[in-house]
Amino acid sequence: MADEPQAKHHRGTSGRKASGKQPTLVNHRASISSSVASAPCGACKFLRRKCISGCIFAPHFGSDQGAARFAAVHKVFGASNVSKLLLHIPLNRRHDAVVTISYEAQARLSDPVYGCVSTILALQQQVASLQTELAMVQTQLINSRLAFANALQSSQQQNMAMLQPAYSNNSSASTNLINMSSFTSDFHDLDRT
Repeated sequence: MADEPQAKHHRGTSGRKASGKQPTLVNHRASISSSVASAPCGACKFLRRKCISGCIFAPHFGSDQGAARFAAVHKVFGASNVSKLLLHIPLNRRHDAVVTISYEAQARLSDPVYGCVSTILALQQQVASLQTELAMVQTQLINSRLAFANALQSSQQQNMAMLQPAYSNNSSASTNLINMSSFTSDFHDLDRT
């Protein structure tokens, strides 16, 4: 019995048997790939726990930037509350929920009183300002179109006046013709007498 604990001690921490067999390169690569594949998500890194295969945070908080994003979410909402919330949301909507929760958490950290409401109000004011500006530009556009149409119509009327012949029914030549006809009728009346 006293020899048995020593036998375990000779096995070492590498998990190899004391028989002296070295791990092959294939086994070494498999152990590396399994350790890479089982890297914890950002949430589990932050919480310092082992990331299980069905971790609800894993799809949304990757291992590279996820820990920093999850830190804000955890500080504002708490990991337990967020996991309960995500469990009640359908799978196809969870990503949108995580993006929204992360945004709200960041907004709460930067503005603890109003959170994202201050951003919403600022954007609403910007929309109202831009709508007013758009209405003014549309009014200017309508006015410039009307001015252009009036100028075009005036120009066409001037061109038509220039193209009309010098004589017309209202000209002095036609008035002289009328006077001549009355003169000839007066002349015929004199001949008869």
